[in-house]
Amino acid sequence: MTKTIAVQESSAIRPFQKINFPEAELTELRKRINATRWPERETVKDATQGVQLATTQALARYWATEYDWRKIEAKLNALPQFITEIDGLDIHFIDVRSKHQNALPLIVTHGWPGSIIEQMKIIDPLTNPTAHGGSASDAFDVVIPSIPGYGFSGKPSTPGWDPDHIARAWVTLMKRLGYTKFVAQGGDWGAVIVDMMGVHAAPELLGIHTNMPGIFPAEIDQAAFSGKPAPSGLSADEKVAYERVQFVYQKGIAYGFQMGLRPQTLYGIADSPVGLAAYFLDHDARSYELISRAFAGGSEGLTRDDILDNITITWLTNTALSGARLYWEYWGKGGYFNAKGVNIPVAVSVFPDELYPAPKSWTEQAYPKLIHFNKLPKGGHFAAWEQPKLFSEEVRAGFRSLRSGLAASAA
Repeated sequence: MTKTIAVQESSAIRPFQKINFPEAELTELRKRINATRWPERETVKDATQGVQLATTQALARYWATEYDWRKIEAKLNALPQFITEIDGLDIHFIDVRSKHQNALPLIVTHGWPGSIIEQMKIIDPLTNPTAHGGSASDAFDVVIPSIPGYGFSGKPSTPGWDPDHIARAWVTLMKRLGYTKFVAQGGDWGAVIVDMMGVHAAPELLGIHTNMPGIFPAEIDQAAFSGKPAPSGLSADEKVAYERVQFVYQKGIAYGFQMGLRPQTLYGIADSPVGLAAYFLDHDARSYELISRAFAGGSEGLTRDDILDNITITWLTNTALSGARLYWEYWGKGGYFNAKGVNIPVAVSVFPDELYPAPKSWTEQAYPKLIHFNKLPKGGHFAAWEQPKLFSEEVRAGFRSLRSGLAASAA
């Protein structure tokens, strides 16, 4: 009897308490920003040496003097948030139900250096499509979990929470919420996780949508990683994708090697807010261009507050290192951009400033049940965050055929 009760308690869905970080913590954050010991300026005029001093100092000035964490805190508190224990770890998630009947349940997964904040702009367009140019038949119930070790989810204290484990946990979460059929979406780590969900092919999972599709054939991926010239016989689109991913491997994922091999060494980003911010800004060259423009007065895609909301949630929850360990968990277990053997329905959206523009040829090979493929006019790696309107339209379009199939079977 005691054992049965324990299982029931551990599977309970619990309300998440209102977020209200003490003012003393925000004061301490500003104090640390102002106390930053700055290095000299980079010796080049571009970003080839990393995040530039002018951008970082502009970020720090705004963060210490004008940025207001309480604004995003209030937006978070206005959303229905919950906690549930899965495999001994507390998982935090947002769960917004649509007012429309027959809404399609959707679980959306963020990436690194990310949090649930990346997906907040798409909640209303997906749950309330009639207010955003869509129809009631396009509605979703949206679940957005915090990856273990990120934000308000628990921090794993033992190894084992890799993308494969997370993929299985998300199925448990959706079933626990009462969803007997659902779809999944992800970018960055979320893309790896939904690919793993697709590989597992749980009967409840109808299909996945990804904006960072794992499409490279194994030999092509290995050649790009090793620095070899593009193989002969590639189409123009394939050659562009090859060259872009090769640049990522050679110049763009220093953080991935560091976190994949020695994440615990990164005490600096747990101790210095400016150190954390600079590390987070250095995800990829195209995203950095977008972010640096925001701190130079530009306004396309992301605002200064968007960027600092995401950095500040990591600082306040002290999850820089627990989040970094996800790379260590996955190191040597599989690739990020390679085809993984997904054989369920897949929708793919290609944003031009993603790490690489996925060619349709490789996408069709990687996902034999491809149900949607579209190239967008703008947007990059953090698509839901940068271009929520385009992104939401893509998610609706990507899963539309699955809805019609369900309706036909129900009839």
